[in-house]
Amino acid sequence: MRSRPIKGQDTQGFGTDPLAVRETDHYKAEYVTGFVEKWDELIDWKRRYASEGGFFIEQLKARGVREVLDVATGTGFHSVRLLEEGFDTVSADGSPEMLAQAFSNGLTYGGHILRVVQADWRWLNRDVHGTYDAIICLGNSFTHLFSERDRRKALAEFYAMLKHDGVLIIDQRNYDALLDGTYGNSHTYYYCGEEVSAEPAHVDEGLARFRYRFPDQSEYHLNMFPLRKNYVRRLMREVGFQRINTYGDFQETYQGEEPDFFVHIAEKAYHSDEDAAENYSTAVQTAREYYNSSDADAFYHSVWGGTDIHVGLYTAADDDIADASRRTVERMADKLELTPDTAVVDLGSGYGGSARFLARTYGCRVTCLNLSEVENDRNRAMNRAAGLDHLIDVVDGSFEEIPLQDNGFDVVWSQDALLHSGDRARVVEEAVRVLRPGGRLVFTDPMAADGAASEALRPILERLHLDTMATPGFYEAEARRLGLTKVEFDDLSPQLPRHYGRVLAETEAREAELTGQISTEYLERMKVGLRNWVNGGDSGDLAWGIFHFRK
Repeated sequence: MRSRPIKGQDTQGFGTDPLAVRETDHYKAEYVTGFVEKWDELIDWKRRYASEGGFFIEQLKARGVREVLDVATGTGFHSVRLLEEGFDTVSADGSPEMLAQAFSNGLTYGGHILRVVQADWRWLNRDVHGTYDAIICLGNSFTHLFSERDRRKALAEFYAMLKHDGVLIIDQRNYDALLDGTYGNSHTYYYCGEEVSAEPAHVDEGLARFRYRFPDQSEYHLNMFPLRKNYVRRLMREVGFQRINTYGDFQETYQGEEPDFFVHIAEKAYHSDEDAAENYSTAVQTAREYYNSSDADAFYHSVWGGTDIHVGLYTAADDDIADASRRTVERMADKLELTPDTAVVDLGSGYGGSARFLARTYGCRVTCLNLSEVENDRNRAMNRAAGLDHLIDVVDGSFEEIPLQDNGFDVVWSQDALLHSGDRARVVEEAVRVLRPGGRLVFTDPMAADGAASEALRPILERLHLDTMATPGFYEAEARRLGLTKVEFDDLSPQLPRHYGRVLAETEAREAELTGQISTEYLERMKVGLRNWVNGGDSGDLAWGIFHFRK
């Protein structure tokens, strides 16, 4: 998909080969006066106001924000809105043409006198003074930075200019969908002008070139770096931001390729290990609240086997759930060389059934990491009753931020837990961090099949309050990125619908008995959810099996 410069002119300085222009500083040449004057046609302030609603304002007010630095002011839409809402706002931008238009718009829309500063993000502390409760970088602006060094430097400057408990909000176009061929911009968010088109003219892993056409037949382009969502999140974490939540078109839960834009909200406030629960991501916190509920605890303990609460391996349709679940543990363990000297960490350990099996069978020491305090209390009690508490430690925590030392374990083990993360790339990074050289990562996870249609997954995702599921291809790609060697993927996908079908049958057979222990509402929702898993597995849209990697 290649584009040509406008015939007879090159007002934006792209030269004879626009696709070769991949420099951070070129954006200043791209925002020529004619383009800037038309920018408000592209945005359409009234329609954008309606599409955003109170999202950004509510996020800032909920955090007690008073002073805001708008580092990508553009023509001033957000700066003006912040002033109208009573925020003390400073408006910065690297383009003098944009700032001039923003100042004019401030006077036009409400008679506001904007405090404008021309500033390069890479030297923000030099050009803008003071610290702020919040920094906002909106309008897909962060994608003007083409080099890794520039992105890291800009984020470091943002971090330094925030107060100790400040918040950074960055948005970006859904470049994942664009790069993966599923992009379908609806123009519902951000670029709302009805008579203006904004569409990709060329896309590769290092460039997203967009074409903007206006009613007077004028045409302009912007060259931007196509930032992937998880890459941006990783950079923010590495700079030092403690908690990052990502929204799709202002929603906490969304389908991966559907949003036009992602919004990242990164909090600087530091949380110690003792306060780790306060730092959980939205997805992890949702899972924690669910598994801590009395209904969930009663169901999983009494129906799902009580010890192993993961997908089992079935030889017959009426196999006992607990027996089938234990076969999974045995099959995983058989892939490893476990001895009393082996140190294992189980991520998302539930009631600790796998840990007790490993400790009892091989004498190895196991650390259970799990976010549900209710499940962890049961785990500790069972360990004491089994006389294995000297070999098993139970730690409250999230696998997105493992509170354990680097290179501390020979085996990282997990069963059907990673799907509850909103940042699985981060979980794999953390698993690799705590794994010793030569160590093994072995895990199962209910996944979407590679190439599965998003519509087929929607009922499952909505039930779990998740935006996406991983795929086998995703885990293999993340493993390669982190330097892991794939030992095997033991594809056992047909077992997934068998397991959920067996749990559904057990639930229905014992419903009268369970009604006194578990709410009717919970049981009804559970049955619907189990049927969705069965249907998804039978249709081939889901995958499941045992991954085995070596560090």
